Amino acid sequence: MCLSSSTIQPPSLGGPRGHQLHGSHFCMTAPNVEKCFAMFPHRPDSPDDEAALQDKLIFNINSHTEGDTRKLSQSRICARFDALTFSKTRVTFKVSSSQTSDEQKLSFRHTELQQQQQQHFSESSSGKTTTTCRLISHHMTVSKMTWRPQYRSSKFRHVFGKPATKESCYDGVPITRSVQDNNFCAVNPRFLAVITECAGGGAFLVLTVNHTGKVDPHHPRVSGHRGNVLDVKWNPFNDYCIASCSEDTTVKVWEIPPHGVLKNITVPWKELQGHSRRVGLIEWHPTAKNILFSTAYDYQVMIWNLDCPEQVIKNPVRTISHHTDVVLSMSFNTDGSLFATTCKDRKVRLMEPRSGNILQEANCKTHKAGKVLILGNLKMLLTTGTSRWNDRQMALWDLDDLSVPLLQENLDGSSGVIFPFYDPDTHMLYVAGKGDGNMRYYEISSEKPYIHYLADYRSLLPQKGFGVMPKRGLDVSSCEVFRFYKLVTIKSLIEPLSMIVPRRSESYQEDIYPMTAGNKPALTAEEWLSGIDKGPLLMSLKPGSQVEESYSEMTKGMGNSLDSRRSQNRPGMLQLAYIQGQLGTKDGNEDGSLRADDRSRTPFSNGEELALCSPPMTENELRLKFHKQQEEIRRLRELLNQRDVRVKQLELEIKNIKNSQSPSSL
Repeated sequence: MCLSSSTIQPPSLGGPRGHQLHGSHFCMTAPNVEKCFAMFPHRPDSPDDEAALQDKLIFNINSHTEGDTRKLSQSRICARFDALTFSKTRVTFKVSSSQTSDEQKLSFRHTELQQQQQQHFSESSSGKTTTTCRLISHHMTVSKMTWRPQYRSSKFRHVFGKPATKESCYDGVPITRSVQDNNFCAVNPRFLAVITECAGGGAFLVLTVNHTGKVDPHHPRVSGHRGNVLDVKWNPFNDYCIASCSEDTTVKVWEIPPHGVLKNITVPWKELQGHSRRVGLIEWHPTAKNILFSTAYDYQVMIWNLDCPEQVIKNPVRTISHHTDVVLSMSFNTDGSLFATTCKDRKVRLMEPRSGNILQEANCKTHKAGKVLILGNLKMLLTTGTSRWNDRQMALWDLDDLSVPLLQENLDGSSGVIFPFYDPDTHMLYVAGKGDGNMRYYEISSEKPYIHYLADYRSLLPQKGFGVMPKRGLDVSSCEVFRFYKLVTIKSLIEPLSMIVPRRSESYQEDIYPMTAGNKPALTAEEWLSGIDKGPLLMSLKPGSQVEESYSEMTKGMGNSLDSRRSQNRPGMLQLAYIQGQLGTKDGNEDGSLRADDRSRTPFSNGEELALCSPPMTENELRLKFHKQQEEIRRLRELLNQRDVRVKQLELEIKNIKNSQSPSSL
């Protein structure tokens, strides 16, 4: 009977004097060790048996030294084992004793190879039974054992969380008290949107990212819903467009002015009416322009095409009705050709969005999934939820086979919902629980054990939800690889939390910032609906590699109907649209775009339209105007720095061309 490496513990041995080894190691091949251990009378199934087995072990060694036929088989060598290590090909015993002889320092060699195992026997000595076995092997060598723990090399092993200072937080935000398991917050490089508590209908607050500090309690809001707002999501290809869903069964799409919300906005750009019950979740398509997904408590998933002239859309492009209960979360793969959902009926469904066909369905009895993420670049699917014993758990699935999870890992016994966040550029997974103060982060690989724990961030402030900044909005100069906006309800606070890779150099680190998904759509809505799939258009995060887009370029695809809708809510916008129409279209070259951008800004003064300019009447209005002026100055400085970098790049290119042409002319 062979003992496996998992059941063998370092045994304790003793023996007669004069035959002990000191600081030596017996090394033997694994098959012979198995033969040796096969002669044990029984397997140590209980702690008592294991202790008895570890108590005494006596080896009879038949060996010959070179030029000497003296047999040592009659000598009973007893040793004490200090450590035992197993590998695929060798097993090493570390032996220690008080005395050493010259014979024992030599390498013992067996000249006789016995194929049959020796029968084990027992002998009684002082009322105690010991087991003697004959050790047979080709050769035995004396070597030293080294302890080398196996570490997995990773660039992100020392990533740490850095919370923002009090001055860089958003204080005094009346965060919603809704019990919906959503994040209640959405962020892009320009604006931060958070669902707020209000009486009579639903509303959410839109702040500029630089508008930190104390927030005015009377700050204007987006308040066009008749019921509580349950979810908000920014358009990934338009920083001035945001969608919201509500308990009033509608989904509304809003256009935010370039300098923030100066007055309450009540008229949306688009209103989507199709659900019969409250809408709890919305998602934008990752690569196609103006394609929006929504799911409600009527168990249906609807796909909407916003590229249509109607302001109120009542007919979705596709309605998916495979779910038998409330949909809890949705996630897309990289090119948007697949999307996965988790449902309250415990099932995970992988579907084709255009046709609505179910490709795979997972129903694991030991894991109740709550949130789902498709790890597109790894062809895996991650779910978080609870185990059979209500422990918080996450499971990893093969995207091609959802019958059995690849891995299940219990986290803790808390009751809050687990929110997973995945960064495909760094393969890092962030896991945070609702109501917790800490956050765990891991690194995902395509080989076992798949999930590698890195560290965790601990805080005393419990979180209600998170907003995530897109990669193009990170601070690459400080090696920031991820940024959360943590909602702390008990303090009415939004705290930015930066995940930073510690580096000594202040230059751009290309190894931690690969090409990432940009803000340009790869497809139009019509192309995607016709059956075309494309991956996202990538961009570099290196400073100066991308020129910041103007407001008119981002809102160009929203149509002229936007201006007429805006004019009902904002006075003076008709005059602005008329001026922009008189200025004409922009030229294709960079100088023409700069001139048109300057012209489009002429109707503004200190961040407001000329028609709305009026002297501040209160201290709060004066403070708001001051903040807007500071934001405009910062924006112009950033734009100037980007242009300077671009000028230097062009100068270097010209110099390289001249240098390459001069040798050829010679």
